[in-house]
Amino acid sequence: ALFFSKLMDTYLTLKEVGEAQLTEKRSRFLAFAHPVANETEAKEVVAQYKKKYYDARHVCYAYVLGDDASSTRANDDGEPSGTAGRPILGQIQSRELTYTLVIVVRYFGGVKLGTGPLGVAYKTVAGEALDLCEKLTCIMKATFRISAPYADADVAMRFIREADASIIEREYTATDTL
Repeated sequence: ALFFSKLMDTYLTLKEVGEAQLTEKRSRFLAFAHPVANETEAKEVVAQYKKKYYDARHVCYAYVLGDDASSTRANDDGEPSGTAGRPILGQIQSRELTYTLVIVVRYFGGVKLGTGPLGVAYKTVAGEALDLCEKLTCIMKATFRISAPYADADVAMRFIREADASIIEREYTATDTL
């Protein structure tokens, strides 16, 4: 007997880097949305931005990783708890993206925004950067080896067609190996 379970077989990510800006009560927010392959790359990109924008008050970020988008991180970088990283993360998740990093650089303009408007500013500029990016739908693939008696080759072929799979190599022996 053959058993087949169709799992989520695609995910959505960014094809390119997107940038957006927002000014709110003299504070400047610069957002950068990046495709990233893993946590190491995400941390490297964040470090590059912290170095490039060394004079900024805050460099906040969030990322989502994994084919199933199960790995997340949000960082407020000194902003009041939950006002930067979580709103940025929410924008990534609401667009159902993975392998995605958004960094928001804030230059303080001398006027405190308050936690509500501050969270809205981070959320807005992060969303704008993401919306400017072209998206990419990735298809997850796996390789399987199926062995069947020659008499059952048609059953194996039907299974392969129904799974929308393709044959990479076929071997004819006493049993048919696909």
